[in-house]
Amino acid sequence: MSPEDQGKTLAVWRGMALAMVLTGAAASAAGAQSSDGSFTSPSHFMQRDGGVIYRTVCQGCHMAAAQGAVGTGAYPALANDPKLAATGYSVLVVVNGSKGMPPFGALLDDEQVAAVVNYVRSHFGISYPDSISSADVKLARP
Repeated sequence: MSPEDQGKTLAVWRGMALAMVLTGAAASAAGAQSSDGSFTSPSHFMQRDGGVIYRTVCQGCHMAAAQGAVGTGAYPALANDPKLAATGYSVLVVVNGSKGMPPFGALLDDEQVAAVVNYVRSHFGISYPDSISSADVKLARP
């Protein structure tokens, strides 16, 4: 990845982190927690369910039905994406990011990455029989 691409990715990641912190701070200020239990504080993502992780973290870009979107950026569709057949591909993208997508390896632990990857690979018109374990995710981390 070129230094310019790394700078862009870092800028996107910082922006997303700031948005998450501000969202969490607003919820804390109201004395509330997200209805699904995803955040107990602005800096700790607690949810373990892959579907909730997708809706909380991924859906904003990839959309509710994983159809992707085009707007200020291009967000690829995950629905029926043949690249998801390779188990390691999804893990590497979630942990390390790809192109304009920031890395989520710092936000999600191994179990959470496995949960969301397994969710995506078994929904949205996709039904791969194999699954990812937290041990697989650990091996994919730098």
